Amino acid sequence: MYITEPQNEHLEDKNTPSSTTPQILKDSSIHEHEETKESVLSQTEETKPQKEKKYSCPPQGNLNKVITNGVALFMLWCVAWSFSGSEVLPGGNLFGLLIIFYSAMIGGKILELIRIPSVPQLPPLLGMLLAGFTIRNVPFLSDYIHINNTWSSTLRNTALTVILIQAGLGLDPQALKHLKRVCLRLALGPCLIEACSTAVISHFLMNFPWQWGFLLGFVVGAVSPAVVVPSMLLLQEKGYGIKKGIPTLLIAASSLDDIIAITGFSACLSIAFSSGSVLKNILASFRDILIGVLAGAVLGIFVRYFPSEDQTKLSLKRAFLILSMCVSAVLGSHHIGLHAAGGLFTLALSFVAGVNWSTEKIRVQRVIKTVWYIFQPLLFGLVGSEVSVTSLKSNAIGICVVTMSLALLVRISCTFLLMCFAGFSFKEKIFIALSWIPKATVQINQAILLLFLLREEWTNCKVAKCKYTKERQ
Repeated sequence: MYITEPQNEHLEDKNTPSSTTPQILKDSSIHEHEETKESVLSQTEETKPQKEKKYSCPPQGNLNKVITNGVALFMLWCVAWSFSGSEVLPGGNLFGLLIIFYSAMIGGKILELIRIPSVPQLPPLLGMLLAGFTIRNVPFLSDYIHINNTWSSTLRNTALTVILIQAGLGLDPQALKHLKRVCLRLALGPCLIEACSTAVISHFLMNFPWQWGFLLGFVVGAVSPAVVVPSMLLLQEKGYGIKKGIPTLLIAASSLDDIIAITGFSACLSIAFSSGSVLKNILASFRDILIGVLAGAVLGIFVRYFPSEDQTKLSLKRAFLILSMCVSAVLGSHHIGLHAAGGLFTLALSFVAGVNWSTEKIRVQRVIKTVWYIFQPLLFGLVGSEVSVTSLKSNAIGICVVTMSLALLVRISCTFLLMCFAGFSFKEKIFIALSWIPKATVQINQAILLLFLLREEWTNCKVAKCKYTKERQ
């Protein structure tokens, strides 16, 4: 009895878990069943069509966004009116700028929404140009929207300065060092060839004098950095063409191309409107280039180290210094007659300043890019608003189109040939040649400057004629 009793107890202990195991399994299965039931119920509840709220107070979503933007626009107008009064009323400069700015923004957004199958997305700047063109050529709108030529020119030059800052900061020193010869060929060759071909074509086709033919050639010969630089920066961000440095090549060459075109234009302008020697005018242009490069390099070294890296909001301070210095240089150079110095100053300063900034350079570029988002609709809207259909003659349009088409054909062919010995593939050569087509900002700035000078000469001639007739009487 003594021996069997513990054995029985031991057997009972062994049998106890075996008897409770089915109960535990049963409870767990019930629990799992309840969980699956709850999950099924929750899924069915989620899949049930819920009644959407048609009306909400206050409104939400897109309606709220539209109301907010509308009120913000109205308050912006109120603030501007409190400062300037009649300038923001129809016919005033600020009113015209606000209309062009928002119209260009809307035009760019509309063009972004247009998607054509098997066709690349249309650039927003085309919608901005069309918005400005529409405002200028619709009679009802053009009667109330006027912008002073000085305001328009200042804003366009400021926007062009922002583009050149982006170009200078976007240059890769290593790729530029590797492609320096190709860059010089691409900057010099197509611009000079197109300028010369335009001069020859306009002389024989449009009966232009040779100095005016070359003046037109250097107006047409510049590539538009407002189109090329943002596009190349976008490709660079996505990683296209980085191995061979194509974005850096095109950014640097487009900037130098503009400087060459502006220098040639200034020299031809001096020859056409002054009685000085040709050599003196050419030397003056080279003087402008030297001043711009040296001043930009010196101030670029200054901005590289001031502010120092231990300061707060470093990228904002650096971006502000670059913007303020470059805008002052570009606008100031026009006032003192050094037309070619401002652009080179901007390129040199932004390039030299950003050489040793490493990761901080990207933050500065973001700030400059934000500024460009503000000036982009203003720039292309103002450029589009300068084109007036009523001032164009039907026969002049055809002759101008033929002249530009022939000159562009020569430019594309020259660009392709110059890239044949640079190590690029056939597709890359075609891409570079076609990237050298855009015309916009430089042309409008130079053309308006030429128009102002012609108007001034015409006014002076009329005044002199009136004085002469009065003296004879």
